[in-house]
Amino acid sequence: MRAGTPIVGLEPSCIAVLRGEAAELLPADPRARRVRAATRTLAELLTETGGWAPPDLTGVRAVAQPHCHHHAVMGWHTDSALLASAGAEVTAVGGCCGLAGNFGVERGHYDVSRAVAETALLPAVRDAEHAVVLADGFSCRTQLDQLAHVSGIHLAQLLASRLEDRG
Repeated sequence: MRAGTPIVGLEPSCIAVLRGEAAELLPADPRARRVRAATRTLAELLTETGGWAPPDLTGVRAVAQPHCHHHAVMGWHTDSALLASAGAEVTAVGGCCGLAGNFGVERGHYDVSRAVAETALLPAVRDAEHAVVLADGFSCRTQLDQLAHVSGIHLAQLLASRLEDRG
């Protein structure tokens, strides 16, 4: 890895490995510390890029499901600030989607997984009819698809969908 080259992650659980677990598992390895320092979420990379401005998201109403690793490792404040600066009206869900990797599909866990999703995510999606549902995590999008029959999209997809609007 070259010094100064960012590592951009799109899947929150992968970013968490590079930012957290790798350095914790390899505390004496300077490469793990460099990887931790170089790893960025998409929102972090974009907002740190001089001269970059988000596409106009005025009129976009969204329900956002920050991934559990956003809460635990990275924070979701940069994503929230980027969306607000672009003009989107976003309601962030507080809580886990309930899938938790493969937990929700393991024998005996379905009822718990569904109950967790019903604490915040599924009611928020039902209450926000016609809103865009933002979910960067694969597990979150899978849970939305399976339990709510809603296709969640990634921040990258939302931003890309409005790039043509720049004229």
